[in-house]
Amino acid sequence: MDLGLRNRVAIVTGGSDGLGLATARRLAAEGAAVAICGRDAERLARATETLRADGASVRDVHCDVTRPAELDRLVSSTLERFGRIDILVNNAGTSAARAFDTVDDAAWQADLELKLFGAVRCVRLCVPHMRRHGGGRIVNILNTGAKTPGARSMPTSVSRAAGLALTKALSKELAPDGILVNAVCIGVVKSAQWERSWAKEGSPGTLDAYYARLARERQVPVGRVGEADELGALVAFLVSAQAAFITGVAINFDGGNSAVL
Repeated sequence: MDLGLRNRVAIVTGGSDGLGLATARRLAAEGAAVAICGRDAERLARATETLRADGASVRDVHCDVTRPAELDRLVSSTLERFGRIDILVNNAGTSAARAFDTVDDAAWQADLELKLFGAVRCVRLCVPHMRRHGGGRIVNILNTGAKTPGARSMPTSVSRAAGLALTKALSKELAPDGILVNAVCIGVVKSAQWERSWAKEGSPGTLDAYYARLARERQVPVGRVGEADELGALVAFLVSAQAAFITGVAINFDGGNSAVL
């Protein structure tokens, strides 16, 4: 299936490893040029090498999405290299989940800056360029806690729920401009964050055994955790010409684990 992504330009935040890198690789494989950013310069350099080895046209920008000036540089650098912006994937974020009474104001502010305001500012910067070229696609990577927050899930569940509201509101506001906005709510998906958790925990056995245990403990109906490449395929479809009538939806990417649609 031709997804119609040739000659399109995508920005993927948090694209230096894991889910962001898998998404950037899939978009590049479909013919899009990609700009990726990340806070860790070494990871970003490795990601760029990986993409270029695959034959991708890539721009990498060392960028912290909580800093507006660095986001300005991300967008201006993308335009300088590729001349346009058609796709934005707001993927930057880390897990921060603990009991309410342990989360102070600084932690709330840091989480909202990273997961909500980072996305807001990226959208603000990219939308004028999408309008200039007749439309675009925005995908916000959230998690299933945005829909079904649990105990000891803050501040992430609240920040992600705000991202869900942002997605729906933007989908209605930007549709007349040909800009479609959707979200993907992930469950347990293989990523560099989980790999680091496994290493830090010092779990016995292999990483695959760790993932298998997570799937059992989380009672994932399909019996396994997700693959990063599968997320990349879903995002590529959502930003494609084949998904031109899909906007304002939040798709659960969790192997059926969420209690809600």
